[in-house]
This record gives sequence, C-alpha cells and structure tokens, in this order.
Amino acid sequence: MERTISFMNGEGSLGHNTRAFIAANVDADRTKDNITLVHEDLKKVYHKLFDDSLKKYNAKQKRKDRQIKNYYDKISRSKQEKLFYEVIVQIGNRDDTGVGSAAADTAVKALQDYVELFIRRNPQLYVFGAYIHMDEETPHVHIDFVPYTTGSRRGIDTRVSLKQALSALGFKGGTRRETELNQWVAYE
Repeated sequence: MERTISFMNGEGSLGHNTRAFIAANVDADRTKDNITLVHEDLKKVYHKLFDDSLKKYNAKQKRKDRQIKNYYDKISRSKQEKLFYEVIVQIGNRDDTGVGSAAADTAVKALQDYVELFIRRNPQLYVFGAYIHMDEETPHVHIDFVPYTTGSRRGIDTRVSLKQALSALGFKGGTRRETELNQWVAYE
C-alpha cells in the first residue's frame, strides 16, 4: 500500500520534542515508547560550533563594546536568525500507519534511516536533536538543527545562517518562491 510523506517546518519546541511537557494530543502512557536518536544540549552545541570563531573575532576588536560576550544570547535576541530550526517528517497517517500497526513499525525504521541520511546529506545543518514520537497517533520524527556557515568575511567567521548554510549545500535562491529554503524542502 502506498503512503504519503509529509515534511514540514516545525515551531521548534524542545520541551515538546523531549517531552518536558505533555501536550493534549499525546498519550502519556506511550511516551516510554518514544525513540531518541540524537540529543545534545543546545547551549553546548553553540559552544562547540562557535567558540573558536568567537575568540578570534573578539581578539580582533579594538573596542570592547564591539565584542560578543555570548553568541547564544546574541542569536536568541536576533530578529534575523533563530537559535535553531526544526523539521517534522511523517510517513502515512493515522488511518494507514497508526501507532501499533505493522505499517507503523516499518515507518519507524524508515524514519531512523532518514535521520541518518539527513545528517550525512546536510553537513551545514548541525543536528542536535532527533526524536521519533510514538505517543501520538502516527509515528513521526522531529529533527532540530543549527544551520551554520564558515568562512564569513564580515563579523564572526563561523556563524548561524540558514540561507548561507543552504547555499553551501548547493541551493541558490531565485524568485520569491524559489528560495534556498523552498528548494531544499522540495529536495528533501
């Protein structure tokens, strides 16, 4: 039987993904069945990705007020970038791939493979969280990532940038509908 595949941009709720809180559509008795594929602390990821570049940038600054004390805090206040992005991938729906069915077991294996390939295919999107939810009606995976670019000539040389990360992956913007993000989503 054929299945649909949905790929959508999520809101990016780490509390929902890790089940720090239980939403109304979640069966709390099945939360133990969820599968964590990748789980890293976001602040530690920022230190890993950006601390070396931040030190170099700050060392070049002649004025103390131009130094960046904490890159995580800077991005958290940014109007241009987000701390992280999220995509949600689901195979099938509750009618043909509901949790507990044989089709759902197959979908879970496919989602696990997908996450592994996603990480390999998208090296500029640092995946720090990947969670398969089995406590809702249909298995699906939340993939949380930090998009970054290296070699920037202005400012910090390794920095958060979804547009530049996707450009480095080969997606070049065009029209309003053919943005780097839209091209990447269609490719995925």
